[in-house]
Amino acid sequence: MASAPMAFRLALLAASVLAALAESAGACGRNSDCLIGERTYRVVLPNARDTSRPLGAIVFAHGYRGSAVGTMRNEALIGLADALDIAVVAADAGGPDWQIPGVPSFPDADGVAALAYFDALRGDLIERFAIDPERIVAAGFSAGGMMVWHLACHRGDAFAGFVPLSGTFWAPLPAHCPTPAVDLVHYHGTEDTVVPLEGRPISRSRQGNVRDAMRLFTDLGGYHPIAAEPDAELDCTLAQNEQGQRLELCLFNGGHGYQRSHLVRALRLFGLAPED
Repeated sequence: MASAPMAFRLALLAASVLAALAESAGACGRNSDCLIGERTYRVVLPNARDTSRPLGAIVFAHGYRGSAVGTMRNEALIGLADALDIAVVAADAGGPDWQIPGVPSFPDADGVAALAYFDALRGDLIERFAIDPERIVAAGFSAGGMMVWHLACHRGDAFAGFVPLSGTFWAPLPAHCPTPAVDLVHYHGTEDTVVPLEGRPISRSRQGNVRDAMRLFTDLGGYHPIAAEPDAELDCTLAQNEQGQRLELCLFNGGHGYQRSHLVRALRLFGLAPED
């Protein structure tokens, strides 16, 4: 039978183990969910942080029928954490698609719940991981790119920049955006047949026209055309407003996809990646 001091030490040890287990259960990262209410996301942090500057983040929205788990399998994407010293965050639609206006999977969606999810995700990143609120960029591919356009329209002041990849608004485009003056770089393949530049009908819905989305933001955000820097792989059309914010459409020869270099270029333009 254990003595009183020994029993006390054993009880203290047991309490420490339980506390450690509870802390482990509450942790989240690449292989475990970060809980925000009933929704989740996943995150990869840089292994060796540069503590001389605040930590930035790229919040990535997956495509149709994707998931945060699937995003975390993209080694090129999550490799940006160490390469650029940023957090790579995988948002999760919680279903087959992002619930935004016009999406055929959710014909009655008004986008409010989707915006609330990203509000909660952003707030959790800031509180849980001390992410700099001024250094968070929203990016997404295909249906995730459509989500990013919705964010740029309604949460333009919540992110340092937006990078929609091969996805735009569903038709009809919004008549007005509360926050259309943003830094936004859109990448799209000229041979994309999944989400063509001009859009296409799907079920009773229709994808919007990318150039119409660019014109909408050009008009609402007060942008004017300026010369874009030459690029061997991209054909870019650039506009800028009086606040110095950039609105850019970059086309590449190819189909429905994107390159890691596209994200790096945009993050560099938004100040989250070092210059070469």
